[in-house]
Amino acid sequence: MNRGSFVIAAALADLDPWPLERWQIVAGAPQVFGTVLDESPDGSVQRGVWEHTPGASRDVEVDEMFIIVSGRATIDIEGGSVLEVGPGDVGVLRAGDRTVWRVHETLRKVYQARHSPLAAD
Repeated sequence: MNRGSFVIAAALADLDPWPLERWQIVAGAPQVFGTVLDESPDGSVQRGVWEHTPGASRDVEVDEMFIIVSGRATIDIEGGSVLEVGPGDVGVLRAGDRTVWRVHETLRKVYQARHSPLAAD
């Protein structure tokens, strides 16, 4: 997917449901939504908008940089830092980080994620 150069209003972008798996839900009934805006030809780099409603969920991260558009959350990184994020914050997550996202106010972020290539058989 390559749409050429473009600009969007991230706060107003239409998002699709990206359901969490049962193992991911830690507390509450969080819902996740997103849209992929752009992807490299080999699928290793993805750019998009992601939203998480209040509640807590866990994930195993890929290499990602993000900018918070709206909302507030605490990101607990297993064996590491606790990140408090809010509007305008820029964050970096490392591939393999095991995280718990504790979302206090519906969180919307713009992200760029790099997925590791699959190991050759």
